[in-house]
Amino acid sequence: MFRTLRRALCAVAAALVLPLGAGAHAAHAADTAAGAGYWHTSGRQILDEAGQPVRIAGINWFGFETANYVVHGLWSRDYKSMIDQMKSLGYNTIRVPYSDDIFKPGTVPAGIDFSSGKNADLQGLTSLQVLDKLVAYAGQDGLKVILDRHRPDSSGQSALWYTSAVPESTWIANLKAMATRYQGQDTVVGIDLHNEPHDPACWGCGDTATDWRLAAQRAGNAVLSVNPKLLVFVEGVQTVNGVSGWWGGNLMGVAQYPVQLDVANRVVYSAHDYATSVAQQTWFSDPAFPANMPGIWDKYWGYIFKQNIAPVWVGEFGTTLQSTVDQKWLAALVSYLRPTSTYGADSFSWTYWAWNPNSGDTGGILKDDWATVDTAKDNYLASIKAPGFPGTGGGGGGGGGGTTPTCSAAYTVTSDWGTGFNAEVKVTNTSTTAVKSWKVTWTWSGSQHVTNMWNATYTQTGATVTATNVAHNGALSTGASATLGFGATPAAGTTPTVTCTAT
Repeated sequence: MFRTLRRALCAVAAALVLPLGAGAHAAHAADTAAGAGYWHTSGRQILDEAGQPVRIAGINWFGFETANYVVHGLWSRDYKSMIDQMKSLGYNTIRVPYSDDIFKPGTVPAGIDFSSGKNADLQGLTSLQVLDKLVAYAGQDGLKVILDRHRPDSSGQSALWYTSAVPESTWIANLKAMATRYQGQDTVVGIDLHNEPHDPACWGCGDTATDWRLAAQRAGNAVLSVNPKLLVFVEGVQTVNGVSGWWGGNLMGVAQYPVQLDVANRVVYSAHDYATSVAQQTWFSDPAFPANMPGIWDKYWGYIFKQNIAPVWVGEFGTTLQSTVDQKWLAALVSYLRPTSTYGADSFSWTYWAWNPNSGDTGGILKDDWATVDTAKDNYLASIKAPGFPGTGGGGGGGGGGTTPTCSAAYTVTSDWGTGFNAEVKVTNTSTTAVKSWKVTWTWSGSQHVTNMWNATYTQTGATVTATNVAHNGALSTGASATLGFGATPAAGTTPTVTCTAT
């Protein structure tokens, strides 16, 4: 609803306005997982604390910026099961939008289901305290978090980084508060300063009231003054030198006016790019489409990466995927972002919009039941997904030692409507050695049978189900987890005992 309104406004505004070589990779020990600690930049690459290149390959999970003041979907599922599912699908980073409303005293989340033990540790918490829990669990799972100051308040997107109700001083004070809150917690690798600046925001015009580049420098320096290890993500604007594009998607001004911060190697530029389900643009009707798109992306933001100026992160892109044009657009964009198998981390970073199915003009990776994966969308992203990062621990448990891989499995019913149900099985590496693959088995006491399953393949013989990992979620480091989900009929019945076998 919120994005549909914003995109409609974007469409109105648009109507009114209308060679790559593989970069040098840092040498590192092949057996050391990349992504540990805080990150910094070098040329077009993002590097971890050991100098190893990393690729952000993540997902947007929105809601803190709305009047719920918390990520959406907790009315349906436990937050830990959602984060586990993100990890199991191969996403390694979560972009979390928020508004300045969550800093107001007494702001509490709405729309969280605590029944059947769901979200039990969130009861009685403020919105910021819930965010703490999400960050902590994401880190435990080996996912990084980028905090996105999405809008000044929950009522809607603003063109500039401030409004009459939320002045620049409040924006900067809250950015500093967020940076301070997560100081020393390297799960939070950076902050996206403001979502989608657009007209009258300018880049390089010199007017302190509207020049987004100057504002980003002020805010970025404020963030780094309290936490100098964070990355500072800076989006584009809408119009530069009379050339207009997506809100936040025009970074043409960087060539002449780069963002310069007091701490070196901290800027990552962020572009947003969308398909026709969001708004129409002239390039979609070009007879050369989609072959024209790489040139469009080069002009607006791709040149920053290609000229080795700085890393580029496509912080939002998405589509309902219903039209042929949108399907061609997404395939072209994924190719442009560079497949991980060919280029590794010497690639564009990204976070897809969105995890949420309730994004009105794009839909989500999850379908409307908040559990089933839209495999068509997810499969488009397969080639640009990237390795996960070391977790902070705290998961798993149990015995198992030496060099023999062991695992545990936890079975949870996430919804039950009498004639059918959804459930998840969380598999955790409980050994001190890496798991290469896993298999879980359970036997129901009734007539239940699986109707569909995601993040695993399965066979069912009578009441016994055996599920085996798929390619992207078989490997688990010590303490790491993967989650499979399934739908079944009829009602859930008694919770079965699940056995787990690892190799």
